[in-house]
Amino acid sequence: MSRRPPRTPARRPDPRQRNAQRDGQRGGQRGGQREDGRGRPRPEALSELGGDQVEGRRAVLELLAAGRRTVRRVMVAEDQDPSPLLDRIEELAVRLRVPVETVPRARLDAQARTEAPQGVLALARPLDPVPLEDLCRPGRGAAAPFLLVAAGITDPRNLGALLRSAECAGVTGVVLPRHRSARLSPTVTKTAAGAIEHLPFAVVGGVPAALSELRDLGVWSIGLAGEAEQSLYDLPLGDGPVALVVGSEEKGLAPLVRRRCDLVVAIPQHGALPSLNVGVAGAVACFEVARQRAAASG
Repeated sequence: MSRRPPRTPARRPDPRQRNAQRDGQRGGQRGGQREDGRGRPRPEALSELGGDQVEGRRAVLELLAAGRRTVRRVMVAEDQDPSPLLDRIEELAVRLRVPVETVPRARLDAQARTEAPQGVLALARPLDPVPLEDLCRPGRGAAAPFLLVAAGITDPRNLGALLRSAECAGVTGVVLPRHRSARLSPTVTKTAAGAIEHLPFAVVGGVPAALSELRDLGVWSIGLAGEAEQSLYDLPLGDGPVALVVGSEEKGLAPLVRRRCDLVVAIPQHGALPSLNVGVAGAVACFEVARQRAAASG
């Protein structure tokens, strides 16, 4: 393990701050509280998305490497085994002049809001949402928009896994409803393994209205429902703007959301179980779009 640079001395945690941050993202509520210049929470400054506390080695590494937002400090548990990921995290933090604190494992675990933070967490500026219309503009290389609409996913692990798959498949933007949806909590960010640092997010008041707006902006909305008659694999998805719409874990697509989709399709199944997990179904659909786009581009 390479020699570690000097770190700023650890500070005694403020129980009020820890409790406020934990409450700020519990149960899929709005994202955690921002801090003032002294590292104290500001209750009046709530983020629509969250993402202010990032846990897990890969997630913290991507946070620093992406350089998308300000990182206030990184906390690393003491007495850890050598790790190339930890070395890289500390190298990037030093380069970016982000304070790195070495703290007892018990203190880090008390600050953490996931079960296994892997000995590292970071406090950062929350992610800011972008307007929905911004997601509908061509991406790099004039690529057509490829959006994911998460219409009511409340389980943070499902949302995190889906965001990781979406980013890997080339999704260019994500739409989240303002209510009845998980936010970018520490569990989501850790499960997503850094994907949130590379995805723009729009937060909308209602998914049905957002789908109508997407239609007006020229984006074709494809809903996923296990009981639909048409197969996802029969659609031409190799070019043109498209938005995949996935529903909630228990009820799937809400009736009005289903009606606002341009088309509702199923992923063919060949086993005894009636449906796929929402994160798995979304991943399969994302990679079918990616496959067709790759084939169309030659």
